[in-house]
Amino acid sequence: EVQLVESGGGLVESGGSLRLSCATSGLSFDDYAIGWFRQAPGQVREAVSRISGWDGRTHSSDSVKGRFTISIDNAKNTVYLQMNDLVPEDTAVYYCAAAELVPWSVVATAPPVDFIYWGQGTQVTVSS
Repeated sequence: EVQLVESGGGLVESGGSLRLSCATSGLSFDDYAIGWFRQAPGQVREAVSRISGWDGRTHSSDSVKGRFTISIDNAKNTVYLQMNDLVPEDTAVYYCAAAELVPWSVVATAPPVDFIYWGQGTQVTVSS
């Protein structure tokens, strides 16, 4: 059984930082890409960043480039999202998800519907 469990969310002031973790089990990183998505109240779920479990290639949305960094720890089966310079617009529930890595050029910009396994989400709230 594949499981993804997010942690690390919370309340932070504007300009602050948080690191989210996505602990995985039941899948091999060699075969999957792991992505972070977020959804604010009344908004559609949007892509944040994703990483290839095979070679570590990454892709991030323009709204977080230069502020958020995605990384992978194969030994811990965990993917991280380091979020710096947070702004109130980053407030959302953050989800991690897994998509089959077929191939990276497709997964790099694949929509949320192409990700087949999802965690339960973790709330991030940035105060102004």
